[in-house]
Amino acid sequence: MKKIKTFTIGGIHPDKFKLSSDIAIEDAGVPEIVTIPVKQHIGAPAKILVGKGDKVKVGTLVADADGIISADVHSSVSGEVIKVEETETGSGYPEKMITIKVEGDEWEEDIDRTPDIVSEITASAEDIVNIIRKSGIVGMGGAGFPTPVKVTVPQGKNVDYLILNGIECEPYLTADDRLMQECSEQIVIGAKILSKALNAKKTVIAVDENKPNAIKTLKKAVGIHKGVSVQVCATKYPQGAEKQLITAVSGREVPSGGLPIDAGCVVQNVGTAFAIYEAVQKNKPLFERIVTVSGDDVEKAGNFRVRIGTPSSYLIEKAGQKSEIGKIIFGGPMMGIAGVNLNAPITKISSGILILKDESAYKPEVSPCIRCATCVDVCPQGLEPYMIHSLIRNGEYDEAEKIHVLDCIECGCCAYSCPARIPLLDYCKLAKYEIRKKK
Repeated sequence: MKKIKTFTIGGIHPDKFKLSSDIAIEDAGVPEIVTIPVKQHIGAPAKILVGKGDKVKVGTLVADADGIISADVHSSVSGEVIKVEETETGSGYPEKMITIKVEGDEWEEDIDRTPDIVSEITASAEDIVNIIRKSGIVGMGGAGFPTPVKVTVPQGKNVDYLILNGIECEPYLTADDRLMQECSEQIVIGAKILSKALNAKKTVIAVDENKPNAIKTLKKAVGIHKGVSVQVCATKYPQGAEKQLITAVSGREVPSGGLPIDAGCVVQNVGTAFAIYEAVQKNKPLFERIVTVSGDDVEKAGNFRVRIGTPSSYLIEKAGQKSEIGKIIFGGPMMGIAGVNLNAPITKISSGILILKDESAYKPEVSPCIRCATCVDVCPQGLEPYMIHSLIRNGEYDEAEKIHVLDCIECGCCAYSCPARIPLLDYCKLAKYEIRKKK
């Protein structure tokens, strides 16, 4: 049996609260109206191809990637476009979105909707990249980086490790866990497709040790589809962060300011691998994903297959909220954002919705820093968050850059562990924003 691995610097062990890990994926159904953002990824918004009154089907291209760092957007429903205008995101910022009134459920004819698993990979490496591009696939672990860019290896670089990220270390979230349990073969075939595109020497699916059922199903799948291995990793947050996972699996470190490819590695989320399988083997664009709805104030936690553009309120109503006053988090409790607009649409990077108890319970009183350096001990990047906090309070952004604040992965370990309850992560985010804006 392979040794259980982990990263070496920092990290914490928050309670997991995996309330829905044993709950099978449920189809959320189709709402009456969807609102599809044309920017569900890092980079430029896609160029809108439809207008009010246009008819679309499930899988119709509605917005075209605008440049290399961009991604196509497809309709998740069939019906009529009723408006194309700026609409509020979950955090309250306006972005261009396409609103479609649902009329039936008619799919584009060339999408293979059969349940049969297609094992043989006939597409060439070049074809795979093109299919990923035209299918609008982005990193589904939260970053939303356009996948075609990540599967195009720069000249002079080699991929020694393709690592599929099945860690899902955020408390409450179980969407990836359920996907690995229920669709392990498709994920492994997706890994082989990625490996072919990248010409990777080794392909590894990394899974947290607290997911025994997923480990079991994946090991069975890699026994059928050779060329991929499963690596069990220790339960520690943020094990699923890209740089930390690379260290755990390969023993290598991504250099400061560098990219995973500089360490000979490429990391993709298991959800992305599944979407790639569906795109290459089933001709299905990315227009739906698995979303966890959970929390300490939810009536029925669950994992849902959701069409992109579905209002968050639709899922919240489906799961149920115990109390009238509470807090909604989009994402996980460590790195997610507080929900301002509860009608905000589900996007390609929506991993979960948390329904939590009264907001006042989550606002501890802040006291002065006591220089205990707990934040330094837990930082997986080896930074000094207390020092960054002090510099930013004095507006010394250049000095913060000198002590590598741009290497912060925004995991929140520092704020979680601070006995003074200082929002250290917020100061790091502010520093990164101001430094990049100045540049």
